[in-house]
Amino acid sequence: MLYFLLALAGLGIGVLGSLLGIGGGIFVVPLLLLSGLVATPQEAAGTSIVGVLATGISASVAYLLRGKTPWRVSLSLMPGALAGSFLGAHFAGRVASAALTLAFGLFLLYPAGVLLLGREPKELVRARGGRARPVWAWALVGLAAGAAGSLFGIGGGVIMVPALVWLGLPMLEAVAGSLLVMVPTAALTTALHALAGRTHWDLALPLAGGILVGAQLGPLLAVRLPQRTLRRLFALVLLYSAANMIRKGLGA
Repeated sequence: MLYFLLALAGLGIGVLGSLLGIGGGIFVVPLLLLSGLVATPQEAAGTSIVGVLATGISASVAYLLRGKTPWRVSLSLMPGALAGSFLGAHFAGRVASAALTLAFGLFLLYPAGVLLLGREPKELVRARGGRARPVWAWALVGLAAGAAGSLFGIGGGVIMVPALVWLGLPMLEAVAGSLLVMVPTAALTTALHALAGRTHWDLALPLAGGILVGAQLGPLLAVRLPQRTLRRLFALVLLYSAANMIRKGLGA
């Protein structure tokens, strides 16, 4: 019965993860921790990232078939994201569990607040006249997203999507680009966490199975939703996860 419920949860998480470009980890990590299925945030991250990989693979195929993926942007982000993934997994076992959980919740609050207004992060700063972004900007986004995704088991989309929007991409392309970058980074992170013994495969596989199916449905909805609605949905997801993880980190 547990595995059926995990697969069902994975179905819903796959829809939201592929719709918003976040990989679904911000749901899986609280689910595993708050239900007591795993004991530490590190184990939650190691188990969750398997689902993130499933989301990235399934949703990327769906977006690629619809011609929505910004190839050049995704390829520019990948080197930094892979380096960040390695660093995040390396430090995951060296950070106190409570601090890691609290940090996870706190870093979600800024993009959540901006997007809840239906605005884009780029609207809060002076426009740059459509100038091309320097290579270091893409590398920095990839590094931060890869490190966060690996450290917290969330795929990095919560950083990557708002950052790509600020750098000038439409929301839908930011979602599709984020998901494509997740494929190699989540694959690397999955291997690193598994080698460190942090992955509960009995929980990860049912979740991933449901996510593979659900991730095909998100892109169907994404191309039909207004950009402002998509941003607000993304914000609600971030606030949900932030509240749960801050409460957990503070021991409430």
